[in-house]
Amino acid sequence: MVSRVRRFFLEIKDLSNTISLNIPKNYKIILDDKKDFQLNKFFYKQIGLDHYWRDRLLWSNKEWIKYATNKNLETHVLKKGEDLVGYYEQEYHPDSNEVELINMGVLKEFRGLKFGSILVNHAIASASRKNPERMWVHTCSLDHKHALQNYKSNGFKIFKEEEIDFVA
Repeated sequence: MVSRVRRFFLEIKDLSNTISLNIPKNYKIILDDKKDFQLNKFFYKQIGLDHYWRDRLLWSNKEWIKYATNKNLETHVLKKGEDLVGYYEQEYHPDSNEVELINMGVLKEFRGLKFGSILVNHAIASASRKNPERMWVHTCSLDHKHALQNYKSNGFKIFKEEEIDFVA
């Protein structure tokens, strides 16, 4: 079955605004400095189940390792104690001096608790350390119903929209 999907490309150019993260007590966001590809793979599969993420489902472990160990990729993990809650991946592109927010999401049992907004704000704060020209992300109508509004309410502006065919 083919359906039409709306895809939105968003950017933020002024990353200098101080952002209050408001991370609840007993929660923390950590950088995965071990570059554990299993973490990226786990989140991609679990969060992606509900949003038709499937590009990487066929990747071998070797492809996952290559992706996760990219020196310009950062994976940040939201945890409650030792329990995984959500994550985001962002890649710094030195040639264009920009940061791409590649994937972001919250595990199903933690959705609806405003963690998506916390992760977006943390990603912006983290990206600002590199002093990029811009940070950008794309989302689509298959993502969480609040994804687009979350990006927009945290300072991202749409710079491109398109409709694409999606084969379910």
